[in-house]
Amino acid sequence: MQGLRRKVVYVTLYELIAIAISSTGLAAGSGASLERASVIAVVTSLIAVVWNLVYNTLFERWEARQSVRGRGLARRVAHAVGFELGFLVLLVPLFAWWFGISLQHALVLEVGLALFFLLYTFVFNWAFDKVFGLPASALPLQVAGGGASSR
Repeated sequence: MQGLRRKVVYVTLYELIAIAISSTGLAAGSGASLERASVIAVVTSLIAVVWNLVYNTLFERWEARQSVRGRGLARRVAHAVGFELGFLVLLVPLFAWWFGISLQHALVLEVGLALFFLLYTFVFNWAFDKVFGLPASALPLQVAGGGASSR
């Protein structure tokens, strides 16, 4: 599966699982009700969908220009860390406002979620690629005759 269809399936599965998990974590970390935490989990998910599409498009453009193909451990870690750092910048002010907590408390809350999501993102991406195959940007280059390119 490639292209837009791959991205839509990826984002949908990722976010549905994330909402279920993060609602509980946000409620516990903020002292808010599960209902209030669930609302911000859905809003966060919508923000994540947009950020995910932007980030993954940029990452895949960068990845396609690399001489080393595939997605080894270092590339997967870099992908997850980059995504989570950008997301942290977006969410800390939102959490502080929504939960009526300090920026410091919101940062602690987001760092806790980011640590969880760092592992979740890594595992989800690995499993997604195993089930659906690698995206075109990570496949070995083909040369005439069907062999893999040496680039």
